[in-house]
Amino acid sequence: MDFTTLLLAWFRDNQRELPWKEYNDAYSVWVSEIILQQTRVQQGKMYFNRFLETFPTIEHLAEAPEDQVLKTWQGLGYYSRARNMHKTAKKVMREYGGSFPKNTDLLQKLDGIGPYTAAAIGSFAFGLPVAALDGNGYRILARYFGVDIPVDSSEAKRSFANLAQSLLPAGDSASFNQALMDFGSLICTPRPLCSICPMVQTCSAYLDGQTERLPVKKEKTTAKTRYFHYLDIEYGNATFIRQRNGNDIWKGLYEFPLIETSCPAGYPDLIKTEDFQKILDLSSITLINIYRSKPHKLSHQTIYPVFYRIRSQKPGPILQTEYLEINRNNLSRYAVSRLIEKYMDFFNNFAGL
Repeated sequence: MDFTTLLLAWFRDNQRELPWKEYNDAYSVWVSEIILQQTRVQQGKMYFNRFLETFPTIEHLAEAPEDQVLKTWQGLGYYSRARNMHKTAKKVMREYGGSFPKNTDLLQKLDGIGPYTAAAIGSFAFGLPVAALDGNGYRILARYFGVDIPVDSSEAKRSFANLAQSLLPAGDSASFNQALMDFGSLICTPRPLCSICPMVQTCSAYLDGQTERLPVKKEKTTAKTRYFHYLDIEYGNATFIRQRNGNDIWKGLYEFPLIETSCPAGYPDLIKTEDFQKILDLSSITLINIYRSKPHKLSHQTIYPVFYRIRSQKPGPILQTEYLEINRNNLSRYAVSRLIEKYMDFFNNFAGL
């Protein structure tokens, strides 16, 4: 039997039961695909359900304030995806009357929708004859057909797209695409379960002893190292936060006053910096606690964070003009990074001891 026949035969008996499979409308498919881009399936279930409960239609999402969208997304990371979803929802309402275009080229012109997501929407929602290739698909095809082109290269994208397109069954792209995802998640995993794989007799990687080597990836670039010092200021019952802007990470999220240094720095060094002294009056502060969090790893950078809980009797002028003064009990209402969320959880649990 050929690849497609073997794959679909396995899929009929072994497909996963997932909440988003119950939906075939473009909005729900889109939401699930964006959430699952960098999220494990188990975690994705919770966020998918929560997102649709908060924004049941694309109209609800388009009309929501950005802060609410980011708060609902909190914990998933890659917040630019949430902002792009918000932009796309507004554009679909404005230019397409609230319905996604049934064309993959037009879909790719929407914010945050690339070739894979466009193909997934086209296939699952509209039945278009297009192959949707994610990491699972690349891995399966590289092993089965013995393709050693680096999967993260532009050449590979073209080659694998053409290969997958040639394997599509007539009239059922959705089953083929979902089968690739499920098979890659359950059988042809990064550490493949070849002992229970129905394709081993015709799999090039298995027959040639190359399952551990394939798929080939280019060498990773060295992650950037950053040192973040957060000032959690206790001013009576209040604290201070502001919204991140610019093109850096976590745009649109809220955070405590932040001082970034080029190398590790202790508290005695930090209070000597001009940035610190612009924020706080040294004569009116008391250091309460220092919390050194574990390194926080993002896709291309590693952050070494330290949180300083500081009691202040006299906020500096920058705090009063550039930051929001809020009741500490209301801090959870604001969308923050997972890093700050973990810090808040730690101190809430600590206070409850």
